Amino acid sequence: MKKSYFLISLMLMSVFAFPQWTWQNPLPQGNNLKSIFFTDINTGYVVGDCGTILKTDDGGANWITLSCGTTNNFTSVYFTSALTGYVVGDYGTILKTIDGGTSWNELPNAAVDRLYQVYFTNADTGYVTGYHETILKTNNGGASWAFSLNGSPSVITSVNFTDTDTGYVVEGNGKILKTTDGGLSWAALSSGITNWLQYVYFTNADTGYAVGINGTILKTNDGGANWTAIPSGTISFLRSVYFTDINTGFIVGNDGTILTTINGGSSWTALSSGTTNDLFSVCFTDANNGYAVGKFGTILKTLDGGINWNVLSPGVTKWLTSVYFSNTSNGYAVGDSGTILKTTNGGTNWSDFSGTTSDCLNSVFFTDLTNGYAVGESGTILKTINGVNWTVLQSNTTKYLNSVYFADTNTGYAVGDEGTIIKTINGGTNWDTLSSSTTNELCAIYCSDDNICYTAGYFGTILKTIDGGLSWTTLLSGTTNDLFSIYFSDTNTGYITGSWGTILRTEDGGTNWINASLGTTEDLNSVCFINVDTGYVVGGDGICLITKNGGISWDASQSGTSNSLSSVFFTESYSGYMVGVGGTIKKLDSGVINVEEYSSLKSTFSIYPNPAGNQITISQNRKLREETIIRIFNINGDQVLLNKYQYLYLVKLDVSSFTKGFYIVKIMTKEGIECKKLVIN
Repeated sequence: MKKSYFLISLMLMSVFAFPQWTWQNPLPQGNNLKSIFFTDINTGYVVGDCGTILKTDDGGANWITLSCGTTNNFTSVYFTSALTGYVVGDYGTILKTIDGGTSWNELPNAAVDRLYQVYFTNADTGYVTGYHETILKTNNGGASWAFSLNGSPSVITSVNFTDTDTGYVVEGNGKILKTTDGGLSWAALSSGITNWLQYVYFTNADTGYAVGINGTILKTNDGGANWTAIPSGTISFLRSVYFTDINTGFIVGNDGTILTTINGGSSWTALSSGTTNDLFSVCFTDANNGYAVGKFGTILKTLDGGINWNVLSPGVTKWLTSVYFSNTSNGYAVGDSGTILKTTNGGTNWSDFSGTTSDCLNSVFFTDLTNGYAVGESGTILKTINGVNWTVLQSNTTKYLNSVYFADTNTGYAVGDEGTIIKTINGGTNWDTLSSSTTNELCAIYCSDDNICYTAGYFGTILKTIDGGLSWTTLLSGTTNDLFSIYFSDTNTGYITGSWGTILRTEDGGTNWINASLGTTEDLNSVCFINVDTGYVVGGDGICLITKNGGISWDASQSGTSNSLSSVFFTESYSGYMVGVGGTIKKLDSGVINVEEYSSLKSTFSIYPNPAGNQITISQNRKLREETIIRIFNINGDQVLLNKYQYLYLVKLDVSSFTKGFYIVKIMTKEGIECKKLVIN
């Protein structure tokens, strides 16, 4: 029995020790997907950026994320059997599975740059292409790899074989190479073009296709001796080809392009894909069932041979610029083309309330549970009084507005282009233009109270007012980099982030700013603090930084995406949200935490009985006057209960609906966090 409890304790610690950012939009995830491969009509694999590997066992109805041990970007997947498969990607990465993706092992090889495509002619013999005119070959199922070709600065993007010995590769400079001896030697073919070629595909020994930039389609009928350019009817970058028989084929590319032919490529017709996202890969399991994957996690499926395509990756993929939560459950994200999304359950589901405007919205702020504002291009200001319906307010400006902040229910500010600062003292009914003394674009505003506000913008601009905006003083930032975001963790301690990895910190209300930059060159677009010590910064290329010592030092935190991140926000329950391009919404639930690290309270709470049946009692040795939050999580890290109390001394909770098992009870007060283990039997 002691051994069982010890193992459970270890399991709980492993579950709660490593909080991760999880996808909320789009689903199942929003990283770019580069390649798709099906081993049978139901079982398929998709790979993409940030180490993404997805698997379906039911023809795409559901997808699970497979763990592979790396965050490198993947470019291609290929299976030689139901269980044995390969994935390649950046930094010479080659992974292999022999158990259908349950586990992956990295295979040693001499490549160090990006690898583009993997292709096997049989269970043992395979080829991988990549940068520096790389062609790798294995004769032993990936146990060892040797260069079949290497050295030129050009990129070999794709490989395809018609039999064990005869194969073709295409290059970014328009070259087409052919081997007739299993890769021992490669001969250049005349393609007739110098455009970038992305993919090569042969339907038989003689007939093949190569596609690439500017709608390029080439066809050969004589094993590559001659290539003919076929009109595609598009200038989109074409990225992948698949034929279901010698006559019927499909090409996918940028801007949601899908082309089809029913006459062996003599002519191509555009199909409606239902998306404008770039598509990177296409495959079919039979004449009717096909799939295409692409940018921002896009997964499409057809059941009728390409006539109609259905989206298997639900969610908005427009650029999201700002996120704000009015309480632990109700949150909003705004963005491109007037996008407004809302959640009422902590991000589990997001509803689309767009339509009030088509202007890009750059910032959203709520003064209470239902009253909120959003600002954007052309002086757009929207207001809601119920969190659902939005009305357009008169801003008296046509300048691009980047940020909005309300110091109280009635007093608010918005800033934007050419030093624009506008203010309302009646909840947005009227807005007055304030003199900012700068023509530099202002990107962010933050107010400590009705009178003290800070705004920052281009060329290192920082302004401060102590009289409600009547006058603004220029503060010395010590940088000429553009500044994008401001956050104060207390009256004197504040942070500003910006371009080229800029992080500024003040301890005296902005009089002096300390450069706390880390050396990264990515734009840092948003900063938010949970408390005086713990804060997060997000930015370009999915960068996420965390500090636990009030910004003195910053560490990288895995965001799980390379999508550019625009905004980060934490609720009072310490749940965090980040949003960005491609409709990215990710959540960090601090309920999934290290129990020991975050138990900052002495053991002042008691839970009994424990183990429990239908009811538990939580008591404290003194009556707390401030708000106390109680959250309970199951062993998977899912929150199963959230309650708030004032004047907590003793509370009884009904747990009769809980399934038998182990739980973590997290009790949060102003003095800290206490976590306790609970057993339901």
